[in-house]
Amino acid sequence: MTEKQLERLLKRFREHCDVIHKSTTINIHETPQEKAKRIEELESHYGKWFEYYFPQFAKCACAPFHIRTANSIIKHPVSYHYLEWFRGAAKSVHICMGIPLFLKMKGEMKFMLLIGENETKAIKLLSDIQAELQYNQRLINDYGKQYNQGDWAEGNFTDAMGVNYMALGLGQSPRGVRNGAERPDYIGADDLDTEKRCKNPKLIKEAVNWIKESLWGCFDKGRERFVMANNRIHKNSILANMIKHHKSVIKKSKKEGLEITSFHFKVNALDKKGEPTWKAKYTKKYWKKKFTDLGYRSAQREYMNNPIEDGKIFKLEWIQYTKLHRLSQYDALVLYGDLSYKKNGDFKALKLWGKKGRHFHQIACFVRQASRKDCAEWLYDLYEDLNLEKYGVLYYIEGLFAMDEFIDEFDEVGDDRGYYIPIIADKSAKGNKFTRIEAIAPFWERRQVFYNKKLKDSSDHEADLDQLLAFEEGSGAPDDAPDADQGAIAKLNKSTASSRFTPRLGQNNRKRDF
Repeated sequence: MTEKQLERLLKRFREHCDVIHKSTTINIHETPQEKAKRIEELESHYGKWFEYYFPQFAKCACAPFHIRTANSIIKHPVSYHYLEWFRGAAKSVHICMGIPLFLKMKGEMKFMLLIGENETKAIKLLSDIQAELQYNQRLINDYGKQYNQGDWAEGNFTDAMGVNYMALGLGQSPRGVRNGAERPDYIGADDLDTEKRCKNPKLIKEAVNWIKESLWGCFDKGRERFVMANNRIHKNSILANMIKHHKSVIKKSKKEGLEITSFHFKVNALDKKGEPTWKAKYTKKYWKKKFTDLGYRSAQREYMNNPIEDGKIFKLEWIQYTKLHRLSQYDALVLYGDLSYKKNGDFKALKLWGKKGRHFHQIACFVRQASRKDCAEWLYDLYEDLNLEKYGVLYYIEGLFAMDEFIDEFDEVGDDRGYYIPIIADKSAKGNKFTRIEAIAPFWERRQVFYNKKLKDSSDHEADLDQLLAFEEGSGAPDDAPDADQGAIAKLNKSTASSRFTPRLGQNNRKRDF
């Protein structure tokens, strides 16, 4: 740690201590009986205990997943917990402060080892604990003087109960770590993954081996709580590999009839129904705005534990832009829609493509989580803005979704406008979706596909590219946009092939052998 880094941490520490002291006021008129009863009630519920003693962090109520995880860690003195929590889920304050201090006050923790992505980050986490023990009036009032000796800045201190706290960076040697006869009995590993490390399989393997060998080797028999928390930022992250190890341990333990001591808690920002998992802090509206601002891939990685690697099938370097031809100059024009029929929250895609010679131009696109009526309004607006009635545009909607209810909503917009767009239900046999979409990738690779230069910065185009670059089999990412691309390109090729074919009539003088 450099002098500047230490100076910044010291300044932050002093400011943090002042906030703690001011926020942890106590009731000086409380009787000893009232105090004892209050402490007993708080200790019976981790969430209430945390909210009372750490009001500067508990701006709202703990989430159910905080309490469920804390209860599991508290219940199992020998346990390995892997917390796959979304970014903003208060991982650090619970696994590196709230839960260990709860255990310490209950006499169930003697030596805490904090592991950070590097030593500086680990020491920063340690400073938060020392600040609470020194300046939290509520902890001191209920449990007595807490701080004894040592300094977080040195990466090691001891409290008044003889509990030791130490900070190490990932990869630093923990061998021989002890405080008298006490060896670490609580190890908290916080946000160890980095994007740079995840791209290097060798470094990931070294980190995983360090955890399983050097770090876990610090534990003493019968007292070994290991808690690791991170959001899944990469498919080959440290967390991802440790969860693989967890699954292997569970499988072997069940086969051998051994006690289950390994636990995995996965929490996304939104549950399967699209509801916030921490409702006391976040709303659906908040997440909708956040996801829109970030784009699909970034939001999935940071908040839904779904890291999508860019360009497995379609590469970013294949994306190119151009000034469009006049619509009358294209050999064929097709508007194709892939419109999920499930619900308004699903992605829906409408694409207008043109073909000129060997080149395909995406002229306009609609890629949004929207209602069918929104799709219809956009299409009719496009029809009017580009005067599409003047050109021989073919309009297709994937047949599975071209149902009465859907057509009715399009026709309702047509009723309002006084005319109807001739939409055709594409009921042609589709085959495997992944195979179909993968088959058009060579058009991008051969640089035959161009996007409208004017729409480069539009939100629809950004969502379009998000889906295209994220496309791979089994990714779970939406694929409505590339599916619409495939449908449009297939229709364009069929249309131009038919128009370019000129039958030749004449006498065939060849003799046949049959």
